[in-house]
Formats: sequence, C-alpha cells, structure tokens
Amino acid sequence: MVTRKQVVVTVALTDIQIRNSKAKAKQYKLSAGLGLYLIVTPKGGKWWRVRYRFGGRQKELSVGTYPEVTLKTAKVRRDEIRKTVTNGQDPAVERKTEKIALSSGDTFGEIALEWHNSQSSSWSKSYAKRTFGRMNANLIRWMGGDAISEITPQSLLAVLRRAESRGALYTAHKLRQIASQIFRYAIATGRAVHNPAEEIKGALPPANTTHYATITEPKAVGRLMRDINNYKGTPVVCAALKFSTYVMSRPVNIAEAEWSHFDLDGAVWRIPMESMKSKQQHIVCLSQQVLSVLTSIHSLTGRGRYVFPSVRSDSRPMSIDTLRSALRRMGYTSKDITTHGFRGMASTMLNEQGWNGDAIERQLAHVEGNSVRAAYNHAQHLPERKKMMQAWADYLDGLAAGADVVPINSANKERL
Repeated sequence: MVTRKQVVVTVALTDIQIRNSKAKAKQYKLSAGLGLYLIVTPKGGKWWRVRYRFGGRQKELSVGTYPEVTLKTAKVRRDEIRKTVTNGQDPAVERKTEKIALSSGDTFGEIALEWHNSQSSSWSKSYAKRTFGRMNANLIRWMGGDAISEITPQSLLAVLRRAESRGALYTAHKLRQIASQIFRYAIATGRAVHNPAEEIKGALPPANTTHYATITEPKAVGRLMRDINNYKGTPVVCAALKFSTYVMSRPVNIAEAEWSHFDLDGAVWRIPMESMKSKQQHIVCLSQQVLSVLTSIHSLTGRGRYVFPSVRSDSRPMSIDTLRSALRRMGYTSKDITTHGFRGMASTMLNEQGWNGDAIERQLAHVEGNSVRAAYNHAQHLPERKKMMQAWADYLDGLAAGADVVPINSANKERL
C-alpha cells in the first residue's frame, strides 16, 4: 500500500559500477546525481557531462572522460558549475572566456579562421563564403574554444553527429573534410600532432549522391517555360528566371551577375575568375532572347552594380533562394526541378540533340582536371557555343509556344 508520502530512494553511482559498465548497442547514461551523469558509448568510451539550467534553458557541459577524470573529481567539477550558476553566471560562457584568455592562438576556432584566411584567396567568393558558413555554424560553434591539440576523434565525431541527426549527411561529410584540412594546417604550423578527422573516416553513414532535379521531356519543358513567362513576380525576379533558362550558368553566378561584366554590343558575358569554381574566367555567349531580357531590366537596375539586385537593397545581389521560392510558388517542388536543374535540362537535351559534348561542357564551365589545359579552356569552342546558345534559346521559345519543334542540331546526328 502506498502512503501519502512516498520516499524515492536513489542509489548513488559508485566507481565499481562505472568500471563494470559495458558498451551496448546504443549509447546510454549513468546518473551520478545533481545533474552529473556518465555517457557510455557503443565503443566503450565514457564521458562525464553536467546538466544545469540557466536563463530558463537547460544546458550541459563536458567535465572530462573516465578514467582520466574520476567520479570524485567529476563531482567536484559539478559542484563548481552549480556554484557558478548560483552566482548568476553561465558556466559555458565563463569556460569559453577562460579558454580564450589562456589561449595563444592554439584553439580550434582561431586556427580554423587562420586556415580559412590563408586558403580563401585562391577560392571563388561563393565557395569561400559557403565554406566559412559551414565551418562557423557547425564546427567553431561547438568546439571553437577547445585547444586543437586536445580534440579527440570521439569529440569531433560527436560534433559531426549533430549534422547527421538532422538528416544533413552530405554536410556532415563536408564538415569532416573541412576539419581534416584545418588539422593538417595545424600540424604543418606546429600546433597539433595528429588529425582526428582522418581517424573517423567511415564512422559516418555514406551520403547518397543525388543529381539536381530537372525536367527534360519536351512538352513538360514547354509548360515550364510558359509558367515562367506568365509568372506574376517582380520584374527583377521574372527577368532572372527567364535569364536562368537560357544561359546554362550556375545559380550563384546568375544571382551575383554585375553589369560591368556584360558586353551587350558583343553579346558576351565574361564572369571573372574569382567568381568561378574553376578559378578561370568564363565566357557566356548571349542569345538574342537574353539580350532582350537584359535590355528590358536595364532601365530598372542598370545604374546599380548588380543586374538582379536584392529586393531589400540594390547594393546586394539577389539571393539564390529567391528563384527557388519562385519555382515553388509556381507549383514546382524540389523533386520536379531546382534552379541548378536548368543546367541539367540544357545539358541533357543538347547532348541528345547532337551538339558537341566538349562545347556543352565548356559552356557549363565544368572544372577541367588538368590545370594547365584549363587555363585555355574558357574560350574554347566559342563559335560553336555561340551558335548552340542561340539555337537553345530558339528551341525553348518554340516549346513555350506549343510548337512540335524539330530537335535542334538534328543535322549533326545525321552526319555522325
């Protein structure tokens, strides 16, 4: 029979229990009381954590690994954390401040930023920005204040698991690659002796590589073109959508296109090397349809820097999410087509219709493996590319009109 006052007895965790705790198929916890607990991983690792509340939010801190940190020492560190909270301070902030004060340029965050600064000069602006964003949000955020020499394979894997747990497996693999480069840089500059990112190869589930969704069936392409032509968005967004279908360029290059890079009289768009993944200037031959789009938008944006500026400020380029959102409002899901899918649509259909594969690859600005050869490829096949781009634009317009269009360049197929 249960009385009014039922006493709950909690058995204190002992050193013997900790020593005898075995790894299981799944990670589990052993409570040591007052927020202190031990995590036992499937590989047998044992990690101390202290859970506490500050500012109405539940937080936790690592206080070491067992047996390096004994139960007695872990309890002392727990009590220190609880005392800090009682004094109105966040232990996590205090620890970060302390690490920064004691560091001499040897924390993961400091070395990561140093590595990025040393490498980004040879990258495109978009790649440098994307790499920094991933690194800052997913690596520096969680272990930026840790001494790089003290980061273990297990602690790094725990950080990568955060991306994995939200379904971002591709990002988790990219983060491991970025971390590996940072550790290699630290080793080369004498601030680390091992690379834990290399030691956890194979620990993450494989990320399935998927191609960007696109549309290649002629009638469906015609319907897409009609939807784009009839889209009721802002003039800038409508122009950017039409432009995207014709030029076969990457969404980031389209969003960041600058008027100074265009020669409308020569019908050429020269994308500078710093904006290109290949680090080589890329030439896009402009069809009459593209020139018409640019002429129509010039009166609105021609006095500014960007062809397709942000709706919030003409001093900033349009976000690539703007075009993605426009496609979604038209009813096209991410499984139907993406903004990057315009490139796949052109590549597939042009190859099927007999155009020179090398000319298509050059127009797509795919990275050339041979760096010496790549230096000369930005202008290769220009006469054929000019003809191809005009034929492609004409073909799209024909499909939009609902015509039974004969495959472009079909004569090439007959000669093969």
